[in-house]
Parts: sequence; structure tokens; C-alpha cells
Amino acid sequence: MKPLEDVRVVALEQYGAGPFGSLHLAHLGADVIKIEDPVAGGDIGRYVPPFAEGEDSLFFESFNRNKRSVSLDVGNPEGRAVLEDLVRNADAVYSNLRGDVPAKLGIRYEDLKDVNPRIVCCSLSGFGMTGPRAAEPGYDYVLQGLAGWMTLTGDPDGPPEKTGLSLVDYSGGFVAAISLLAGVHAARRDGVGMDCDVSLYDTAISLLTYPAAWHLTAGYEPRRSKRSAHPSLVPFQAFAAKDGWLVLGCAKEKFWQRLTVVLGRPELAEDPRFATFADRHRNRDQVQDILDEILSRRTVEEWLGELRSASVPCAPVNEVGEALRDEHTLARNLIVETEHPRFGKVRQVASPVRAGDEAPHSRRAPQRGEHTLPVLRGLLGYDDERMRRLAEAGAFGMDSEAVTRS
Repeated sequence: MKPLEDVRVVALEQYGAGPFGSLHLAHLGADVIKIEDPVAGGDIGRYVPPFAEGEDSLFFESFNRNKRSVSLDVGNPEGRAVLEDLVRNADAVYSNLRGDVPAKLGIRYEDLKDVNPRIVCCSLSGFGMTGPRAAEPGYDYVLQGLAGWMTLTGDPDGPPEKTGLSLVDYSGGFVAAISLLAGVHAARRDGVGMDCDVSLYDTAISLLTYPAAWHLTAGYEPRRSKRSAHPSLVPFQAFAAKDGWLVLGCAKEKFWQRLTVVLGRPELAEDPRFATFADRHRNRDQVQDILDEILSRRTVEEWLGELRSASVPCAPVNEVGEALRDEHTLARNLIVETEHPRFGKVRQVASPVRAGDEAPHSRRAPQRGEHTLPVLRGLLGYDDERMRRLAEAGAFGMDSEAVTRS
């Protein structure tokens, strides 16, 4: 069995952060039943361009492999009854909605404990279910600005910049997955479920880590640095070679000493201006100027060969395509393939989560409502008459005819 094969999650999720978190649970074998609102056309991620057609998009495929989709209007009384039946047969209810919405939808532990006293209700929202911003919508870009990230990213002379990827969203998804698993573990041990009130805001603030500690304790004022240089370790940044860019990092004194030999300037290791971390930090502009001049003489590949031979941490600054074709990417099985009825063969990146030696099997993301009938009949035992009554009552919204025909 896969590690989470005995875990069932009912997911009221949308877009990126929430689906990213449950993606890794599904990768580990959890039965993630994705509830899609037929009134809204399902998860908005289905329509994200540029590679989108109808209700299919490569964006949606990236976040929803190995899940099942049930089309259900939980605002409809009959739809709510179906949701509660699913909760009776689940370990967790997982959502990424605005912080005040779980209470409105009745998907907190207080709302569901009488249905299933062991249920774990994990909410990943922009700002959490408490606090002055609880009712505000929160998205990655907004959080990067609010949490100070954009004052740490980019060139000092340029405008504020976000990270290239939606790292608040993705980190929030990981935090929610960890919280959910901790809650399920405790519920199985104690017989009592709980709320997990996780937020992108909390995640973004917590990821300030040591710059926050420096500021709060010693009054440090973080600033952007040239070419994304590390705030204290010198040299640790991007440098221009003759034909491109490379990154090298001296996170230990031994790496600086080795680097000076590779550069043909071993005397720099003993130079009192550069002998220690503190010395190089005080004289970082001089270090950068010296390295800029030397590294510009040769190509990236020439430098990488010598740096790797000397075990100095280094890498080329790859384009995305180069990173995806890297031999280590392929050796680590980080590219997965699925067959899709609209896109044909879909190639995308795998989950980095590893548990055991078994190679994971990937299944394409579900079509909207694809598993409504199998889940309601197979898991809940609904018969044809019950399905017909639910459809007539509007539990499946505009999808009623398709569900009852299946």
C-alpha cells in the first residue's frame, strides 16, 4: 500500500495553493475527492490560459493529478446532505477559501463534529479565520507585497519584484498538507478531530526566518542586493562569465579557500580584507569586483568544470527548458507523463515528496464531475432512485442530466 492509501480527503479547493497541497497527498495515495461547484463551472483553474480549451487547461493538470472529481452544489440542501455523507466516510475536509467562508459554508469542526467527531477540518485561506483581515481575499502576489518579500527580491535600483514562482501559494500548500496529516494522526490517536487554521499570510511571514530574527532582535533593515547576493555570505550570488551566467556560493570557509585556487588567486584567501566571513561581508563590493573581472574571462562551462572538480558549490543559470532536460532531473524521475483526452500526452513535473522505494503512478487530472456517480454509488451506496431525487433537487446543478445518464 502507498503511505496514505487509507486516508480520504474531501477537498473544497480551487486555483493553486489548495490543489497544490492536496496534490502531494494524492501522490502518496490519499483518496482526494475534489468537490467542484457546478454553478461556478468547477475549479477556476480549469480555465487559466494560455493552454486552455473548454474546461481543460494545462494549469489545472499541473495541480490535480491522481484526484477524483465530484460535481456538487454544497449550498443546495440536498447537496449539503451529500457532503455530510462524504464527511462521515472521510478523515479530513480540506479547503482553500476566504477566511470567513468556512463558517458560512459550515465546514469547520464545530459544524461537522456531530456528523463525524474524528473529522479534521483544514482551512488554507489568505489570512486565516481570525484577525482583522480574515474576510479579505489573499493571493500570492498580494501576500508577497504585504509580507515584505518584494523588498528583498530584485535589483536595488529596480522596482519591487515578486519571486518568479508563486512560492507563498506553494509553501502554503505544503504547510496545509503537513497540518492536515498531523490532525489526522491526532484524531486517529485520540478519537477527536479539530480545525487546522492555516493561512498564506502566516506562511509568508514565517518564511522571513533569519532576516526577521535579525530585524526583531538586532534592528537589522533588510535590503535588496545586486544580482540576488546573499545578505551575509560573500561570495554567494550570480556572476557573469564570458558567455552567460553562473551561480557560486561559499557557504563555508573551505569553499572560499578552494575558490581562490580555482581563480588562480590563492593569496586572496590570506588577504586580511577577505580572510573570514565577517571580513568579506565588510568588503563585499571589493570581492564582487575582483570576481567579476576574473570570471568574465572564460565561459560558463569552463568555470563549472573547474569549480565542480574543486567541490565549490556552483551551477549554471539555466533556462526552464534546460532545467527540465538536466540529466539529474531525468535521473530523479522528476518528469511524469499522463494521457489526456484533449491534450494527448501531457508531460509535467512530479511531486518531490518521497516515501519508500515504489515508483509513483500518475493519473491525469479528472474531468469535472467525472467521479460523481462512482463515488456516490460506490462509496455512499446511493441507488438510482436516490440519484434521481438528488438531481431533481438541484444537488448537481446544471450537471444533473449528465450525472443521471452516466
